[in-house]
Amino acid sequence: MRVTDRELIRCAEEAKAHSYSPYSGFAVGAAIECADGEVFVGCNVENAAFGSTICAEAAVIAAAVAAGYREFRRIAISSDGTKYCMPCGNCRQLLHEFSPNIEVLAARADGRYVSYPLDKLLPNAFAIGAGD
Repeated sequence: MRVTDRELIRCAEEAKAHSYSPYSGFAVGAAIECADGEVFVGCNVENAAFGSTICAEAAVIAAAVAAGYREFRRIAISSDGTKYCMPCGNCRQLLHEFSPNIEVLAARADGRYVSYPLDKLLPNAFAIGAGD
């Protein structure tokens, strides 16, 4: 089963409601679609030790991996901001680890979104054993 872009974004928006973001006030939700159509959700979890903060994208990947999934088709990321919510550099690399060809849907508060293949957001990604 494959969900639509809007359905995946709606899942990310629902996950955003569970964000723990008392320091930045920037709630983020993410939803990832696995190769078989299964969908997982995650949200950002901040910490007073800022380096320990968990991005929504990392949280959703961890949830899917913990359930035994390793191949992903699309990820939707949503925030209440006026700009499209793009994954940070660390999360782009984490996405590449599992699915170098994943599609990234980045949404903003008004419901508009853009779509990019990961290689456009992370050109020349680092990979061990990737050849030349």
